[in-house]
Amino acid sequence: MRRLFWLGMGVTIGALLVRKLSRAAEKLTPQGIAGALVEGLRDLADAIGDFGADVRAAAAAREEELRAGTGLDAPLPEPGQAQLPSRRGAHAADR
Repeated sequence: MRRLFWLGMGVTIGALLVRKLSRAAEKLTPQGIAGALVEGLRDLADAIGDFGADVRAAAAAREEELRAGTGLDAPLPEPGQAQLPSRRGAHAADR
């Protein structure tokens, strides 16, 4: 009984080891390396796209803050509603 247990254990460990080594050897073939490279480039392209989207969203939010703070989106006044100060009045205080 004891020998049967160790025999089963050896077969199980041997099968797991062979499977693990086969996977490692498959990754080292030219096709395995090319597949890993393609997957890595795809992940890199996705990350760059996500970064660009985040930058555009942050820039749009900041632009909205700046526009709200400076009043650039406010409607223009009607022609008779607002007047600019005259030149003489503006410079009279400096003299």
